[in-house]
Amino acid sequence: MKKVSRLIIATLVALACLTFTLFHPTQFAFTQPTPTIQNPTEIPQSIDFGRHFQELAVKGSILIEDLRQNRTYQHNPQRNSTAFLPGSTFKILNSLISLETGITSDELQMLTWDGIQRQIPAWNRDLNMKEAIKISAVWFYQVLARRVGYDRMQKWVTQVGYGNSQIGSKQDIDKFWLQGELRITPQEQIQFLRRLYNNKLPFSERSLSIVKDILIVEKTPEYTIRAKTGWVGFEGMAKPEIGWYVGYLEKGDNIYFFATNIDMQSQKDASARIELTRRCFQDLGVL
Repeated sequence: MKKVSRLIIATLVALACLTFTLFHPTQFAFTQPTPTIQNPTEIPQSIDFGRHFQELAVKGSILIEDLRQNRTYQHNPQRNSTAFLPGSTFKILNSLISLETGITSDELQMLTWDGIQRQIPAWNRDLNMKEAIKISAVWFYQVLARRVGYDRMQKWVTQVGYGNSQIGSKQDIDKFWLQGELRITPQEQIQFLRRLYNNKLPFSERSLSIVKDILIVEKTPEYTIRAKTGWVGFEGMAKPEIGWYVGYLEKGDNIYFFATNIDMQSQKDASARIELTRRCFQDLGVL
């Protein structure tokens, strides 16, 4: 009788355990944690950035180069090898040339506004280089280019090897980056930025340091972004209208160079250039 009782008890215990397992499988199952990117070596070799272009309703390309891991991530490779007018991204080189030639003594020297009312209210005042590059004031950099002069400008652009290095005629000196013959690909933008970061451009350390400083658009304890926007066709200067966002992100001991290039269909696309770039960096686990 005792043996039967023990057998009944053992059977009931077994049934109870089986029932618990069936209704609470996660208590006993061995589950794999959701993968997270802990360091750059875990980033997939290929990431599809296309959905960000679709969600933001823009057409274009992006190219990101991871310096330490020697990896390239991109959307629309064909466009990344296509040459476009640089627009205001040329202000990076224009700043370097103006500093190196002494046209402006430093980033704080003021230029007097000519009194002409322009489309962007923030442009309609006296400015220095640090302010002008932040708000992308066209008139300021046109004054610098005229003061540099055609011959010196052509010499420096050729020496740097910026894009196709064609600045047009003397009459184009203050607009060749907005409308004219100068062209640069997203790939060439990144090559230029790499040389800027590594101090491999033919300018003094002082000029390079000043320009790197005025390019800072965001600085946190975790990362620093140095970048410049561009809008080819703004104020009707060229068609089709193209938007740029180029620069590099510093995080820890790594650098990520980027060049975003999109078709500009409306004013909202101005912010889309930056939002698109940030989303791609989030995919990489950098932001």
